[in-house]
Amino acid sequence: MKRSKSINLDRMRKTKHTPFKPLAVVVAASAMVACDEPRQAQIYSDIDHCVRDNPSLIEACELAYEEAMVKAAESGPKYQTKDSCVAEFGVNNCVPYQASESQNWFMPAMAGFMFARAIDRNGYHSAPLFTSFSRYSPVYNKWTTVDGNLYGRRRYGPVSVGSDVFKPKPVVTRTISRGGFGSTVSAKSRWSGSSSRSGWGG
Repeated sequence: MKRSKSINLDRMRKTKHTPFKPLAVVVAASAMVACDEPRQAQIYSDIDHCVRDNPSLIEACELAYEEAMVKAAESGPKYQTKDSCVAEFGVNNCVPYQASESQNWFMPAMAGFMFARAIDRNGYHSAPLFTSFSRYSPVYNKWTTVDGNLYGRRRYGPVSVGSDVFKPKPVVTRTISRGGFGSTVSAKSRWSGSSSRSGWGG
């Protein structure tokens, strides 16, 4: 999978295709229809992977991947130093994030994304996924969303999810300390989907 060497959210927003906006509206509207209704999603590594599985949905795959990238950049965990990010997500798995003109933070690279048909069947949902290559992390070789919920071992294919996974997440505006994301993942795993909130958003 091709990974961006750095994340610049403003640049990503400027390069979005115009058809992307209606998809975002469909995602927001559909998510309100059924909050917890179980549904099936597919996990893909990138656009090409999605298109190979859905040759008639090239544009939908492209838009879903772009949406996932933006969500990852906005709501994924951010770290003050690369070492702090690497400690949680592993070597060669962290990319710079431009927090301001004079400051770069670091965040995990998006490793995959969920792709699911909207409930009204007029569009598609997507959600970014991270994983860790550090054996000391609770996310090691597992899928996790931006808010620390786990979705099994790092494999591609079908997964059962609730509609909440596609709901907008808080935009991250500050960094977290080393181990902060892992602590959230562990807490959510322990309480099996409790409403435990992450400690880095807002």
